[in-house]
Formats: sequence, structure tokens, C-alpha cells
Amino acid sequence: MALSLFDLFSVGLGPSSSHTVGPMRASADFVARAAEAGVLERLDGLKIDVYGSLAATGRGHGTFSAILLGLEGYAAEEILPEVAEQRQAVHAETGTVDVAAQLEGPTRTVTFGVGDMILHPLTVLERHTNGLRLAALDADGAPLIEETYFSIGGGFIVREGAEDAVAQEIEQDLAAVPYPFRTAAELLEHSTEQDAPLSAIMLANETTMRPESEVRAGILHLWEVMEASKDHALERSGTLPGGLAVRRRAPGWHARLTEQDPNREPVFWQEWVNLVALAVNEENASGGRVVTAPTNGAAGIIPAVMFYATHYSAAIKEAIGRGEEEAQRVKEDIVVRFFLTAAAIGVLYKEQASISGAEVGCQGEVGSASSMAAAGLAEILGGSPQQVENAAEIAMEHNLGLTCDPISGLVQVPCIERNAIAAAKAINAAKMALMGDGEHRVSLDEVIVTMRETGKDMSHKYKETALGGLAVNVVEC
Repeated sequence: MALSLFDLFSVGLGPSSSHTVGPMRASADFVARAAEAGVLERLDGLKIDVYGSLAATGRGHGTFSAILLGLEGYAAEEILPEVAEQRQAVHAETGTVDVAAQLEGPTRTVTFGVGDMILHPLTVLERHTNGLRLAALDADGAPLIEETYFSIGGGFIVREGAEDAVAQEIEQDLAAVPYPFRTAAELLEHSTEQDAPLSAIMLANETTMRPESEVRAGILHLWEVMEASKDHALERSGTLPGGLAVRRRAPGWHARLTEQDPNREPVFWQEWVNLVALAVNEENASGGRVVTAPTNGAAGIIPAVMFYATHYSAAIKEAIGRGEEEAQRVKEDIVVRFFLTAAAIGVLYKEQASISGAEVGCQGEVGSASSMAAAGLAEILGGSPQQVENAAEIAMEHNLGLTCDPISGLVQVPCIERNAIAAAKAINAAKMALMGDGEHRVSLDEVIVTMRETGKDMSHKYKETALGGLAVNVVEC
């Protein structure tokens, strides 16, 4: 287990973890390295080349603006949407970027804007389709420092030339945790040997990195951000940005549901789950603050399924009868266990396959999120580790082959509705698994490998390039 829960779940701006958060982290890392190398005082210009899917759909994903924010030193986890909007307006008006303005040390204002970036949408670098090459130039146009980065999904970035160091770090991490795993079989073996749920195995590994109290506090903070994303979306009206004129449905749906179901009757569970998924993804599509779960494009699935767990599970129903304080305690325990279990499954996808839509299609984003959510819910509903693994397998098995073809490169159609469908699919997968005894013909590991191989075979047109599917068959205006 080389990955932490807080690697898979992190706070960032929409609309995309791989196309917005990742590029911002890459350019921020580049500037930090330039500062460390002591070249900022001689910085006079920039050269930025954007490759593959980043170039093909960067306009709709806010990629280029995110790169400028990173160059100024803004952290993807900390920047607020209103600050991002203010800086983007300044960039557009002045045509300049204040390099390293958020870092300690020298700052350079450089004439450079979105239009100065060199786009290579049909060129894919060897490591990954989401490539980004940055160079800081002196007054003669000579490079002071150059770096190439790859945004590999979920906000994760890899710097070219650092692969060996990353691999070594992973091995060190695996040696440091009490229950290392890279496959579901290894995870279940630990669970069986310790007679413990998957959440306990993940927690034991997490506590080698930080105290349990910090793990719990960090998880509850992620939940608060998810809730805030949903609540903020319910207050916004009109259409989503980007030019497709997709109207925001969450506020109207919320008003209607509140009137139809004031007491949260079980019969309306799917309507509420749909609403949460839509709301979070509308917030993401607006460039709002969301949690990668494990990506921005799939950010609404886990919050929606967790809403089901914290409002309709037997545990919460029993707690409500014991008072508001007890209900809140139980709800927080549900959230912590849900996150830990989902993260354990997320590790498997990162280790064995990919969560990048540009690499394996939407099966890697929505499919993995649905699988993670199904596992989390199955544990909350009382499933055994074997039933939890089965739930994760069912959810992914029925997302195999899912393409990534957003219209105009915007994370709106079909992405927003797709999150709601996948959330319901996760709930159904958990319920199906709990009707069984944990034994099943196809293992989760086999499905993950199948997803990876399917992604390799999938035409590049259907991997976040805006060159196929709905992206070309639906008129944009």
C-alpha cells in the first residue's frame, strides 16, 4: 500500500483532476524548482508546450488557466474559486503572469498568457497522453530550467526523470506499512488473517503516516468539503459556463424534492442520491471546490452513495432514535469507515490499472469511483470483506468499456448525469453482493486487469480527446 487515502482523496478546483488540478500542481512544482535553482531573478520569458489530451480538451477543462495559477505558486488544495477567478481576470486583462508570487523569494512579472502556450493535440509523449513541458527563459531566450510533467489522473503528476525515485519511494512505503497490498487477493488475505474489515486494514496502514486522530479529522474535513460542494451548487442558478448552455438542475430538483419528501421517506432514496451526484458535479463543472474521488470527473459518486449510507442505512436509523448527538457520532463513524474502505479499493485501481480517463476512458474514472463507493457502502451495510470485494467487482464489471467523450471537452455532458447513474449502480452492486455469501465467479483483480486491457484496446478517440462519440455527434450550439 504505497498510496494514502489522502492521495486518492484531495481538495482541488474543477472541472478536472487530470486536466485542471494536475497541470496546476505541475506548473507550481516547476516554479518551486526554478526558485530552488536560483534562476528566477534572471527569468525573462516562458515556453510551455501542451500535449495530447491536455491540448485537445484543455480549453473546456480550464487547463491553460490552471497552468498560469500554478506558475504564480498557488496550491491546488488551497486556492479558492473566487481567488482563481480574480487571477484569471487579471491574466486575461494584462497578458502577464506573476511568477512565484505566492512563494517566498523573488517574483517576476512575465508577459505570457494562455494564447502563448503551444498546443500539440495530436502528439502523445511516450509516458502518458497528458503531457506538459515547461521552460524558463533568460533575456536571450535560452532555457534556464526545463521540465516535462505528466498528469496521470486524479491530480497525480509524474516528473520526467523522477520515475526511479518514485518507484523506490513506493517500495519503501510498502516496507513501512504493516499490511502491504497491491491486489484484492492480498488485501483479503490480510483481512482474513487479522479477522478485521477492510477499513481496519487501511486504517492500520494510514496510521504509520499520521496519528489516528489526524486520519479521522482529515477524513471528516474531506466530507465537509463534499457537503459544501453540494450545498453551494444548490444555491446557484442559470446555466453552466463553457458555451453549451447546460442548465443547472440541482436547485430546482432540491426545491421539488424538499416539497415532495420533507421527512426523507425511504421511497425517495434514489431521487436524493441523484440530486447529490448532480449537485456536486455541477459545482465541479463550474470550476468550484470539490474532492477528487478519485477524480474530479467522478467527484459526485462517492458523496451521493455516502449520502445514502448516512441517511438510509440501518445503523443511522437506529442512532437517530437515541438522540441527535448519538446520530452525529454514528454518522461520522460511518463516513470514516466508508472512506477507508473506498480508499483501499482505490489503491487497487491505481496500482494495477489507471484512474485516468485520458488513458483508459471513463471506466477508469466513473467505473473506479462506482467500485469504490460500492465497497464502502457494502461495509457500512454489514457486509463481510468477501462481500465488500464482490460489491466492488460487480460495480466495475458493469462499467467496463465506458468511454470518455465529453461534448466540447467540458465535464458536463454526459459526465454529470453519468455520476448519478454510477452512484445508483454502486448502491445496487452493494445490495446484490450482500444477498450473496461472498463467493463469486469473477474476482475484483480479474476485473481490474480487464479494465486496464480494455483501456489499452480502446480507440484514442474515446479517451478524452473530443475526437469521437458524443463529442463529435452532438452539435455544440
